[in-house]
Amino acid sequence: MYRLTVKLGLLFVFLVIIAGSVVRMTDSGMGCPDWPKCFGHLIPPTERAQIEWHPGQEFHKGQIIIHDESLQKAKSDFTAGQTYNPEKWTTYTKHDYAEFNAFHTWVEFINRMFGMLSGIFVFLMAVVGTYLGIFKFKNYRKRIIILSWFAVFMIGVAAWLGAVVVYTVLEPFMITLHMLTSIVIILTLLYLLYITKKTPASIRFNRQFKLILGVGVALTLVQVLLGTQVRQYVDSQVKLFGPEHPELWLAKPTIGFYVHRSFSIIIILLNGFLWWKNREMNLRHRHMNTLMGLILIEVFIGILLYYFDFPFLSQPLHLLIALLLLSTQFYVLLHTNKQQAQLKRS
Repeated sequence: MYRLTVKLGLLFVFLVIIAGSVVRMTDSGMGCPDWPKCFGHLIPPTERAQIEWHPGQEFHKGQIIIHDESLQKAKSDFTAGQTYNPEKWTTYTKHDYAEFNAFHTWVEFINRMFGMLSGIFVFLMAVVGTYLGIFKFKNYRKRIIILSWFAVFMIGVAAWLGAVVVYTVLEPFMITLHMLTSIVIILTLLYLLYITKKTPASIRFNRQFKLILGVGVALTLVQVLLGTQVRQYVDSQVKLFGPEHPELWLAKPTIGFYVHRSFSIIIILLNGFLWWKNREMNLRHRHMNTLMGLILIEVFIGILLYYFDFPFLSQPLHLLIALLLLSTQFYVLLHTNKQQAQLKRS
């Protein structure tokens, strides 16, 4: 039961990241100008008429409309008269972004729904983990209980950062910080998934393999964060040239792009060496083939992004594969650490 909740939490965290990437790709980040509701509604509007003032219309407290190119928030429940009464409204002061696009609104709403579901499953995981940590997983009792609730805390931090991203009108640094928080959650859940595994993999320990793999995990994490910087530059170019001209987004890339691209060569060579060493010394890490497959897919998608002008969904897939790569490396590292600990005890 516990491992199932961990897996479901992990699944929805990945779905949140994918949805968030689609939000950025479609420039839907401000589809809902408030948080956690959307224009003050639990279910977002589907057409502009729903967020405009009309005579005789009923409004509820906290509802947001667009009036005179600004966001206005209802002070209380009331029914509108024949003329607009400004005393019934207060100007929304978190930001001045007052636009409506139904597609953007629902893309952002779906992203938030995945976030809510991830929070529910991670919270359920923590409750079940606390119970089983006491009565079943006695060897890892403290770690399971503490880390399960730490994951819940980080989900709360991620939700808060999501609100800050909206209130700062997609501030690039906050978006990167939001991504880093998601990575911390993923690695925490992977660790919990590993230590509750009944039959650990039978592998052979090699100190050099472990050290290089540790470096590989760190480099992949840096590469993911470098990728967010490149993505921020692409976002600025999209605003400059428009979404209809993807061929111009990387026409004059910054030095950050070349660092990101060159860094990938180091990661390929390093992981290629690990794959070879695993086969040569028969270390029995069965996830190494998966790891190399993910790297090849990631390189292919990177080529598509640069040379074929950002095909549809290539950006979310690029991020997803990078995170799966990081997760696989981390999971192999956990196997290695456990084998080393067993050797020390024997």
